[in-house]
Order: sequence, then C-alpha cells, then structure tokens
Amino acid sequence: MIRKKFFLATAFVLSAALFLSAAQLPTAKPGDVGFSSERLDRLTRVLQEYVDKGQAVGMVAMILRDGRVAYHKALGKLDPVQGTPMPLNAIFRIASQSKAVTSTAIMMLQEEGKLLIDDPVSNYIPEFAKARVAVQSEEKDAKGYSLVPLKRAITLRDLLTHTAGISYGTGPAADEYKAAGISGWFLADKNVPVGEVIRKLAALPFDAQPGEKFIYGYNTDILGAVVEAASGLSLADFVARKIAAPLGMADTHFFLPESKIGRFTPVYGADEKGGLKLIEDAKDNFYVKGPRMCYAGGAGLLATAEDYARFLQMLLNGGELQGARVLSPKTVELMIADHAGALYKTQGFGLGFWITDRLGRNGQPGTVGAFGWGGAYYTTYWVDPVEKMVCVLMTQLLPAGSIDLQAKFKTMVYQAVLESYEKR
Repeated sequence: MIRKKFFLATAFVLSAALFLSAAQLPTAKPGDVGFSSERLDRLTRVLQEYVDKGQAVGMVAMILRDGRVAYHKALGKLDPVQGTPMPLNAIFRIASQSKAVTSTAIMMLQEEGKLLIDDPVSNYIPEFAKARVAVQSEEKDAKGYSLVPLKRAITLRDLLTHTAGISYGTGPAADEYKAAGISGWFLADKNVPVGEVIRKLAALPFDAQPGEKFIYGYNTDILGAVVEAASGLSLADFVARKIAAPLGMADTHFFLPESKIGRFTPVYGADEKGGLKLIEDAKDNFYVKGPRMCYAGGAGLLATAEDYARFLQMLLNGGELQGARVLSPKTVELMIADHAGALYKTQGFGLGFWITDRLGRNGQPGTVGAFGWGGAYYTTYWVDPVEKMVCVLMTQLLPAGSIDLQAKFKTMVYQAVLESYEKR
C-alpha cells in the first residue's frame, strides 16, 4: 500500500511538472500579424451584443495567427446569479470537440506501430465481427426492419470519417438502443468503462453498411475504446500523458478536479420566450460528481479556450508545439485531407473534422484547406493553415435555439484580416 501511494504521488508530481514546463503562448499586436485592431474591436462589439441581448450568458474567444495570440477576450458572466465575470481560463464542456483529440490519439498509435487505420475495428473489439445492419423494407418483420450482415468489416478509418453506418441510436432500431440504455451522445453518467458500453453497442443493429453513408454517431467513442485496447491505458490516461501534458493543456479533463470547480461554466439554454434558462449548474452535474468511470472519446472532454487552442496550434504546426512533438507532419497532412468525398455533402471531411474543399460551397468565409468542428454545448473552432490561423469560441448553450453566434464569429474574424497570407 505504501509503495502504491508513493507511485501515485510520484506520478502526480511528474505529471504536474510536465504541465508546468509548458511555455506561455506568445502574444502579438493585431497589426503585426495582419489583423486590423479596429476590426477586431468590431468583433468584440458583436460578441458583446449577444450577451447584452440575453442570447448568451458569457463566452471566451481566442484567435492565434503565426502561432501568436492576437485576440483573447472573455465576455459576460461565468455565474450570472453571483455576478461572477467570465474569466479567460473558464473551463467548458467541449463535447464533440473531443473527437479531434481522440482521432489524434488513434493517429499517434498508428505512428507507434500499434494499429493501422484501415484495420478492422474487430481486431481490437472482437464483438464487431458479428455486427449487423437494420434494413427497412416493404416486407418488414415485427420490429419494422430486417437484419443483414456487414458487406465488409468496419475499419478504423470508417469510424474516423463517420462512414461506419453507426448513429447515436436514432436509426431503424432506435427502440432497441433505448432499451439497452445507449441513446444520445452523453456518456458521462455511465457507471461502467467505455469499453463495456461499446461492446454492448456492437450487438445492436447499425443504420447502414460501412462506407456507404455519412452518419454522425458513436464512431469516435468506439475509437476511444480502441485507444484503450491498443495502448493498454485508459483513454483518460492516454490523453493526459501523451497529449495534454506535452502540449501544456493543464485544464483538459474528462471529469473535473474539485479544485477547479470555481472556473467551471454552468449550462444555459434557450427557453420558450426567446430568453435563457439554467440547464445545468456548475457544481451539480456528472462531470463533477461522477461516477467518473466512462471516458467518452466522442463527447466527454472539458477544456479552456487556451488549452484547445494549444492543441489546434499543434496541428497547424504539423504535429508539434513548443518543442513537444505529438504527430509527424505527414500524419497531420493525412488527417486534414478529404476522406469522405461526396458522402459528406456540405464540404469535405477528414479524420475527425470538416474540411473546406471549395470556397463558396457553404456560403461561409474561409480558405480551401481550413478544418474544424464544434460541440453540442455550442462551442466551435477552426484552423486555417493558409492564413496560419487558429480560432476558438467557447460558450455553453444547450439548446442554443436559433442563435447565429457561431456564423457571426467566423464572419467577424475574417473581416478583421487585412493581410491575406494566401496572396504572398
């Protein structure tokens, strides 16, 4: 017992030392990195309007260019009841922004020679070898569909691109998913490890054959279980030791340490009258109280805006940040290539995020090659490799209602760019 306590204490000290060794992100005056200060002030005014109109309680926005922080603002309140201002280091539920982190973990394991992304998932979770697909037809059985075997094995790349045919339990067999207690993206309330949830999932009917449709669902949660099987570590330990610690992401966790509750954001949501109501208190929720057993690679992480910006800057740098290399440049190049083709209809899709394959296709400003995603609590991010830009917006809205904050944020960022690196 003494040896175990000593080991845990030593591991904690070493982990803390890794986080403390990370250098602060450098800063830059907006004009030094091609931004207009006046136009960034316009961005601030627009964001503040959402707070003033009661459409958002508070938010943190961060923009990096050339690896330097050109904009970092906290607006509104962390706790409107207590009147606590939103701090720059507020901690947010980032939900599906976890997917990019878990996808990175898979690519790290490929670099270590522990897997290949074209491997069948059944190599790591054998239950998937017997997976079946629910097919609706004119001649339906009592359940409303018939079951057919897979035409081919589901691969890790199918999961990375959400083309495995697996939803969040919303397909033809939705009733079976609900009966099994597996429905919806939220897994933090589960009192079993994620591997057990995924093995149970493998026995449920899937929505489509692998490689035939883009279906958003449990794909990255399955990848989280693969990380555990291939690495011998829990997903939480893998992320903490191999991604968060090297990159200085000191406030990135699956479940919140008690010492950080004072910086954790509550969740508000749109009410019936167009205002906001409290949905989840910052102190009374599964991320704080547990059971702290299920590490959901698809939607389970918590982070600050700066932590996530550090992760994204690593990708923009070709896999490295401040001397810590997480991936090789060629692996990042593979991740940000379009793998889904016509299956993802609004733009391209890489290994964990959308990819802008053609400017004008979705009507938003940007650059070909930019990539990003968002989270259920209305967080969003994108990286523009051509403009050497990382953009993060964190708030907590669920449901968000008809708010257009994310689109406005993106528009206001690009309108502040006066020097386009694409023209160099």
